[in-house]
Amino acid sequence: MITPLSTASAPAQADAIFVHACCGPCSIMPVQRLRDMGFAPTLYFYNPNIHPLMEYLRRRDALLEVAARLDVPVLLPDQADPGLAHPGPWLAAVTPLGEGMDDLAQRCPLCYALRLGPAAKAAADLGFTRFTSTLLYSKYQNHEAILAAGAAAAKQIGIEFVGEDFRPGWSEGQRLAREWGVYRQPYCGCMLSEHERYRSKLACRH
Repeated sequence: MITPLSTASAPAQADAIFVHACCGPCSIMPVQRLRDMGFAPTLYFYNPNIHPLMEYLRRRDALLEVAARLDVPVLLPDQADPGLAHPGPWLAAVTPLGEGMDDLAQRCPLCYALRLGPAAKAAADLGFTRFTSTLLYSKYQNHEAILAAGAAAAKQIGIEFVGEDFRPGWSEGQRLAREWGVYRQPYCGCMLSEHERYRSKLACRH
């Protein structure tokens, strides 16, 4: 169920949790795990790091497919403000790194903070007292940096960050994504990760 941000209200449930969602496949097991923990999740798609726009839309559509299957509400802030899908904030965050932007240890923490900061604020603005992120599901992400970014964002806003490790459900989540025919992205999201994923093709000759 898509809930426009303009009509979203404070959660009535004391067990409500705001979940920053990076994509569909990575949301399956976090939603199920959070429900097992006694929470009622609401998904929030804010990812200006994802390039190009058609890839962004594919991932957003995949999230909606998963949300429909799991019967979990989804907030899409870009419906109210299309500018939230613009890569400008990501570019502004990584450009000062210069050549360091190719270093995942420097680039990725900035990207996590870029997304989790606004997610924490959106959660608080909507009356949620806690939030988490599906980024904590991926075995390919920098888990400790995500925890640090989430905790910092929560402290700044004044809400709780639930740093649950969703990685034990990795294999089952991937199995379900394949079974359901959900789009599974081939690279992390940004243009640099796409370059890293496909740069070996530059050596191809036809």
